[in-house]
Amino acid sequence: MSLLQVTDLKVNFGGIEALKGISFQVEQGQVVTLIGANGAGKSTTLRAISSLVNVSGGSIFYEGRDITRLDPQKVVEQGIAMVPEGRRVFSNLTVMENLRIGAYLRKDKEAIEKDIQHVYDLFPRLRERSWQLAGTLSGGEQQMLAVGRGLMSRPKILMMDEPSLGLAPMVVQDIFKIIHTLNKEGMTVLLIEQNANAALRAADYGYVLETGHITMSGTGKELLENEKVREAYLGKTAKD
Repeated sequence: MSLLQVTDLKVNFGGIEALKGISFQVEQGQVVTLIGANGAGKSTTLRAISSLVNVSGGSIFYEGRDITRLDPQKVVEQGIAMVPEGRRVFSNLTVMENLRIGAYLRKDKEAIEKDIQHVYDLFPRLRERSWQLAGTLSGGEQQMLAVGRGLMSRPKILMMDEPSLGLAPMVVQDIFKIIHTLNKEGMTVLLIEQNANAALRAADYGYVLETGHITMSGTGKELLENEKVREAYLGKTAKD
């Protein structure tokens, strides 16, 4: 049984089909990526799984349970967390306060404190800036905070929406090292990323999403070597 199973998923916005019946699965312990151009439906897919947009057809099963129309809070309680595109940290709150908000559904105070320290171990720069307002952090630091905040709900699967967006190349490398570290610790990751080269190198399995359809799938290595994928999404970087 897959950890996450999406079957024939459809989402409409004002009569326009954003997702036209996509199906994919995520196995426990994998990094799975969805790649595609802007407007392909990648972010809509994550928002549908999180119940932040209405699903017009199809189903979403998590650990064998139907979560297609669960309340968003219940989705988080099931063990699914999303790191949104653009970070969306609470600018007027400190780093520590942002992390505590990530644990707002939890009551286990001692474990919350331990998890904060674990986030600080993953991101030492956040420990140094624990009492700094999140809005004064660099873009890369805000992305680290957004990931840390997502981890504070103790998810079994972490969904990441464009984690490298707007970041300098060196910072992007750091973010993908973090994804690798989290996965080594046992975290399952569903990654949405326009940097297809980096995403496929990090992924166990990938899907190509085009205008609401999944048009290709395969291991990260297979898609990296696929000529159509190289021409459409990788360009010269495929040979780097």
